[in-house]
Amino acid sequence: MNNLVITIERQAGSGGRQIGKIIADKMGGKYYDENLLEKAAKDSGIAEELFRAHDEKPTSSFLYSLVMDTYSLGYNSMDMPINHKVFLAQFNSIKKIAQEENCVIIGRCADFALCDLVYTVSVFVSADEKVRVQRLMQNLNLNEKQAKDLMIRTDKDRAGYYNYYSDNKWGDAKNFDLCVNTTDLTNEDAADLILDFAKKKVEVSTKNK
Repeated sequence: MNNLVITIERQAGSGGRQIGKIIADKMGGKYYDENLLEKAAKDSGIAEELFRAHDEKPTSSFLYSLVMDTYSLGYNSMDMPINHKVFLAQFNSIKKIAQEENCVIIGRCADFALCDLVYTVSVFVSADEKVRVQRLMQNLNLNEKQAKDLMIRTDKDRAGYYNYYSDNKWGDAKNFDLCVNTTDLTNEDAADLILDFAKKKVEVSTKNK
């Protein structure tokens, strides 16, 4: 399996989604974000509405270790909360996608799901708070308070989801192949930087196999 897969975790307002779309276009691959929920629903037979209800939302139920033990046994082999079934179905779909095509996958612990694949490059995209607030205000037609509240809430949800379902920490540089601060970069520049890094990493990894 030699598909190039770039996973992007991102702070709200950092431009991660837009950058991911540019990268997918440049590499001739598919872009997965909310459409991943549709695919996971189709693959698993679980209603798409349930995937949307739990999408990158934190949970406080079972311990992470129990989730992964269940995954190793097969998630249909025992009863569990629906949020766990949704996560594990999505986990399976991410692995399936990576086997089928070059692509960019946004969020949803994709980097953790694919951490054992040589041709996967994990990226964390951030930006200074002031810049992120301004971008959210502009893109979503919000006032400053609304934008800041949305930024804080979204980052909190994404961090809670990621920290719960993976054994890594959201935003911790050591857990990602590349961290990019887009404060002074255009989306196009950031996309080129990430894609150049990804190609070089795969080249080096291939030589070292």
